[in-house]
Amino acid sequence: MRARLLALITVAAVISPAPAAYAMAAPPAPRASFTDVENDVMCVSCREPLAVAQSPQAYAERAYIHSLIAQGLTKPQIEQQLVAQYGPAVLGKPPAQGFNLTVYILPPAILVGGLIILAVVLPRWRRRTRAEAAEAEPAVTAAALHPSEARRLEDELSHWSG
Repeated sequence: MRARLLALITVAAVISPAPAAYAMAAPPAPRASFTDVENDVMCVSCREPLAVAQSPQAYAERAYIHSLIAQGLTKPQIEQQLVAQYGPAVLGKPPAQGFNLTVYILPPAILVGGLIILAVVLPRWRRRTRAEAAEAEPAVTAAALHPSEARRLEDELSHWSG
């Protein structure tokens, strides 16, 4: 019985495709849509998004994109072809390399820096405000009421409290 089971497992392993073949096979790249590409590129002559540009250059870029989509290229491949044809100015977002990297790094760095400054400065401001309030409070309580005024105040308060 064990021999048959072992033989069956061996035959099944030999006949079935290897799981590694499934892991190595890349899923087919999604085909690019015109609107998806059009929203991420610019007209190089008028520097407007291609989706709203109405210049002759914009129409030429749209025709070029349509021809690339007809060839079955993916969006990253189309963007590479556009950069090769028109230069990096055609991209709506600058590539994250070189000096352009500051566009992606600087805003979060400024935000983090501002939060750190607030975390350091706010407690100091609160301590200073509390210290100033504590210094001002004894001056107010140091001025004692005249005994006749104190009795009058007690009478008024007792009238309202009970």
